[in-house]
Amino acid sequence: MEEAVSVRRRAFLEKVASTVFAGMVLAGTKLAVRPAAASPTAPPAEPPPPFRVGPEASEDVLLRMQRDLERALRKPVAQRKWGMVIDTRKCVGCSACTVACVMENKLPPGVVYRPVIDMEVGEYPNVSRKFLPRPCMQCDKPPCVPVCPVGATWKRPDGIVVIDYNACIGCRYCITACPYQARTYDFGEDWAEGAASGPDGALSTQSGRGYLREPSFEYGKEWTRAEGVVPRSPVGNARKCTFCLHRIEVGMLPACVTTCIGRATFFGDLNDPQSLVSELIARHNVIRLKEDLGTEPKVYYLI
Repeated sequence: MEEAVSVRRRAFLEKVASTVFAGMVLAGTKLAVRPAAASPTAPPAEPPPPFRVGPEASEDVLLRMQRDLERALRKPVAQRKWGMVIDTRKCVGCSACTVACVMENKLPPGVVYRPVIDMEVGEYPNVSRKFLPRPCMQCDKPPCVPVCPVGATWKRPDGIVVIDYNACIGCRYCITACPYQARTYDFGEDWAEGAASGPDGALSTQSGRGYLREPSFEYGKEWTRAEGVVPRSPVGNARKCTFCLHRIEVGMLPACVTTCIGRATFFGDLNDPQSLVSELIARHNVIRLKEDLGTEPKVYYLI
């Protein structure tokens, strides 16, 4: 009789123990497991090294480009060589860079520094879309410079091609000479022209004119577009992308770089072998547009 009771008690305890164990596992409770006794002849096993992740594995690529920029700014201007790399595999055609450029430089209608070209590739049914952002190429041998009759455009020591708005006479020879169509002309148009007026359209008119009154800070100067007997620059001037030179010189990345949602645009010093852009242009899948023209563009594309 006592033996039968003992057997039933043992079975009950085993069932309770298994139930408790299952509940602890499902609840995620960590169980302390006693290690097996080591053999007296075998040396104790060394624990595996801890798994560590470096800071570069999870940081935003903008942080590295910011460090590259700060390092480059510590060098003399002539020792820098600004360049840009665009990964076409990451570009989704959102045009966030285009919008950021318009807002940063207060661009009027018809003036665009960084369009995104939308291309259809392949033949039906194997058709896909590709997107190609196209800023100024900042050529090492810019064809727009020698054609300027007044010397209003030139290449800086750091490689950026600039325009002196106060010297530009608006002849537009440089626009014709650029093989990348990277220059546009400011005809003095504004976004509020033709906007609704009256009680129903007052808000849109006021907001549009408020935008037009905001100055641009290209080249580190304050420019307010205005008409008159002699239009105020940059009205009547050729205009182009400058890699946001006014931002670079105060330690800020270009607006198109910081707003790219796919992190498809990279910027830095091509003369710095440790920079991200120098690392990217060394890859096998790098191209430049119209290299056969000998312009030596400083904008590279990953394909």
